[in-house]
Amino acid sequence: MISSPTRQIVLDTETTGMNKLGVHYEGHRIIEIGAVEVVNRRLTGRNFHVYLKPDRLIDPEAFGVHGISDEFLADKPTFADIADDFIEYIRGGELVIHNATFDIGFMDYEFDMLGRNLPKTETFCKITDSLAMARKLFPGKRNNLDALSDRYLIDNSKRTLHGALLDSEILAEVYLMMTGGQTSIKFTHEGEQNTGADGQGIQRIKRPASGLKVINASEQELTWHEERLDLVVKKGGSCLWRS
Repeated sequence: MISSPTRQIVLDTETTGMNKLGVHYEGHRIIEIGAVEVVNRRLTGRNFHVYLKPDRLIDPEAFGVHGISDEFLADKPTFADIADDFIEYIRGGELVIHNATFDIGFMDYEFDMLGRNLPKTETFCKITDSLAMARKLFPGKRNNLDALSDRYLIDNSKRTLHGALLDSEILAEVYLMMTGGQTSIKFTHEGEQNTGADGQGIQRIKRPASGLKVINASEQELTWHEERLDLVVKKGGSCLWRS
């Protein structure tokens, strides 16, 4: 029996700010959504990314985090403009979000603001909080995205400010590492071709009819491998490969 493909959406948002008291999203709006699609543990390139005009000013503290200005958003679409496309993109998928309560709270608030009696996100998507997963894997340690990137030796040098799409791409790599998967080959199902948001096709994986040639690691390569695992243990405190 062929199982149905597993579709995950690694998602992040940026907002105008966050209330100091009360429900964190009341009065604040989403200004950026970035999402990366993962099917059967492969990045497909079919991403969702949009900047949004919030019809309110951005708090200075929030600007210091993401660097998105009121002027930049002046000609962008509103959440209402993109809501249907966004819902269609995430519907039925598993949303992987770092500190999911924050982003889902904002999303549900935006859906409610539309006045269309839309259901809560949890009713049409499964929600997985990668921060809660990280805290179980690394209790007592820092588990923000920067710390996890360092722990798994993921390059996040481009992350000078928070940005929803870049953070989603980094989180996708972190999540696949946390769950023991491949992150470097960005292909979907074997024999299929996927077109990304930029319209460029992703090439098929073609295997020779005779099967793949197996090349064993040399002694030097095995030594380098062990040294790399030692570094993983030093940075992260544990190593799944040696578990």
